[in-house]
Amino acid sequence: MSDLFEGIRQNNFVIVGRAGIDFFTDAGVAAEDADRVTVGLGGSSANIGAGICKLGGKASLITRVSDDSVGSYCIGQLKRYGVETEYVSTMGGEYRNSLAFYESRVQGHRNVIYRNGAADFQMDDSDVEAVDYAKFGALITAGTVFAAEPSRSATFKAFDLAKQAGLPIIFDVDYRPYSWPSPKVASEVLTRASYASDMIVGNDDEFGFIAGDYSKGLDKARELSETVPLIVYKMGEKGALTFHQGEEIRTGIYPVKALKPTGAGDSFMAGFVTSIADGHDLKTALLRGSACASVTVSRPGCAPAMADRATLEAFLSDHPGPTTA
Repeated sequence: MSDLFEGIRQNNFVIVGRAGIDFFTDAGVAAEDADRVTVGLGGSSANIGAGICKLGGKASLITRVSDDSVGSYCIGQLKRYGVETEYVSTMGGEYRNSLAFYESRVQGHRNVIYRNGAADFQMDDSDVEAVDYAKFGALITAGTVFAAEPSRSATFKAFDLAKQAGLPIIFDVDYRPYSWPSPKVASEVLTRASYASDMIVGNDDEFGFIAGDYSKGLDKARELSETVPLIVYKMGEKGALTFHQGEEIRTGIYPVKALKPTGAGDSFMAGFVTSIADGHDLKTALLRGSACASVTVSRPGCAPAMADRATLEAFLSDHPGPTTA
């Protein structure tokens, strides 16, 4: 097996990216009809870390949070889930934590993220240079960390430092147009990050965006697979197509009654890498990642909704099985 799998099997990940605070409505309730909301940990990288820890792995987050009660909440929640916060620093002044407000419904679902003057975008080289990469097995990041400076340059610096320490790079494209100054900048930066990675996870639209043509996402994934050891090309309800060592692996999904669409990608990542670490073969790990995504979309919240080991095993035992890819 490649260094990618050797790194993942250590089940100890350093994750670059944001931790945020989520507010979400009760099941089926639109924002304008809500008279209360629930609070939970959010942010793609924080969610991945929480999911990994709930499934028995180890994770440490590199980011900045605001020096206020919201930042304190995020740090407290990371600790609650078992995510190490040694490399989480606080940011004063006018910089604030990102905040998401979304509806726990699928039909007409709305999700708004407030990220102006975000503390996490102020992460710089000093944050990533303080990390002891040698104690981790792999580095994980999600694409939104590249959307602004100095976070963008710092993350590429983290890539270089991780590679020097022998860590593989795991990249979730996670393209959010509203975070970027322009589509052109986003395409250039995400393409650079893709070619620097050992594993890429993205959906059909994200690969299409990188390709510069939404109809050519699959072609782009195949092209990247010639140099990137592992690529997971997600197709929503149609399942996923995974490229590894010249092989194409098709996997389905576990149908559930979804409560909301948020958190699926983060939980897939957590379920996939921890399943590889637990000794499952590639196809089984992909399916377990898909099962984790199904668990998360069927429950309220993001980090709070992610499966732990007992929940995942119970889900797999009770569910009739995945769709045919």
